[in-house]
Amino acid sequence: MADHGVVLSAPGVVALEEIRVDEPGPGEVRVRIEATGVCHTDLHVIEEDGWGHRLPVLLGHEGAGTVEDVGEGVSSVAPGDRVVIGWKTACGACAPCLRGDPRRCKRPPSAPGRLQRADGSVLSPVLRTGTFATRTVVPAAAVAVVPRELPVEQACLIGCAVATGVMAPVETAQVWPGARVAVIGCGAVGLSVIQGARIAGAGEIRAIDVDERKLEQARAFGATEVGEGPADFAFDVVGRRATFELALKLAPTVILVGLSPAGERAEVGLPELFQRRARILVSHGGDHLPADFPRLAEWALDGSLDLASMVTRTAPLADWAEAFEAMKAGDVIRTVLTP
Repeated sequence: MADHGVVLSAPGVVALEEIRVDEPGPGEVRVRIEATGVCHTDLHVIEEDGWGHRLPVLLGHEGAGTVEDVGEGVSSVAPGDRVVIGWKTACGACAPCLRGDPRRCKRPPSAPGRLQRADGSVLSPVLRTGTFATRTVVPAAAVAVVPRELPVEQACLIGCAVATGVMAPVETAQVWPGARVAVIGCGAVGLSVIQGARIAGAGEIRAIDVDERKLEQARAFGATEVGEGPADFAFDVVGRRATFELALKLAPTVILVGLSPAGERAEVGLPELFQRRARILVSHGGDHLPADFPRLAEWALDGSLDLASMVTRTAPLADWAEAFEAMKAGDVIRTVLTP
C-alpha cells in the first residue's frame, strides 16, 4: 500500500498526497504513524509559507506509532515498540549539550532526504518529524518508548501539546508548592500548563481566556480561579502583545510559551521590571526532551495527568482540513488524526 501525507507544496497549497518513505539510515528509525494531533504550530507553518522550512513541507509533528525498522547502530528501540515522536531533541555535540544542558541544544538531529513526494522531490518534515503521514523516518533520538496500555490517541499528545504545557511549570519555571499561577490562553497547551502546575503543587491556578468554553474546560483540568488576579508565575500561552503585557502586570515571573506571529512586539517598562525584580523566561516547548515522555505517560496511567479528556474527537487523515477549521473555531481541545 502506498504511503500518504499532508503536504504544503506551495504557499497556501495543501493536499493529501502519495509520498515515498525510504528505509532508515544509520541512527534512524522508521515509524508507522497510528495517531497524530492537530496543533496550531502546523497552521502557523501554513500561514507563514513554511515558517522557515523549505517547500514542499510534510506537515505534522505530534505523533505516536509503532517502530517498523531501525537503521544501523540503533539499540534504544526495536521493531514493534510503541513510541512517541519528539521534535525537541539533543545532538550531544553542540556547546549546550557539551556543557550538560541538552534541553537547550542548538543543533537537533534530523533524518534528511528520507521523505519525498511521488515526483521524487524531497520533503521537509515539520520540526524534523512529519507526522501527518502513514509513515515517517526520524532520528532514533527523537523517539521514546511508552507503554501500550496508554491509548495511542492519547499518547501522541505527549509529543507536543502535553510536553510543552506540562513541562513549562515543571521544568522551565520550576513552580514551587503553594505558588500562585496564572495561565493566559486555555487551549490544549494551556490546559496542559494547568495540569503541570497542579502536578507541581501550585496552590492557586488562575485561568484567563476570552472564550467562556475554554474557561469551563480549564476548571475541569485543575484551574481554581478564572479571570485576572495576582500571581507568582504568569504563563503566556498565546504570544501576543496584549497577553504578554497582561502577564507582566500579573506576576514577577513571566513565562512565554505561545508561538508569536512574525513581527509581533510588546512594550516593557524597564524601571518597573527592575523594581519588581522581574524575570522573563522563554519556554521552548517546555524545555522538554523525549526522555521526559515515559514519565508523562506514567502520570497519565496513574491518573495524575488527564489525557483522555483532551481528545475531543478522532478523524481519518483525509479530514485534516476540517480538523484545522475546528481548531481555529475553538470547537475542540484536540483532534487526533488516525492515518
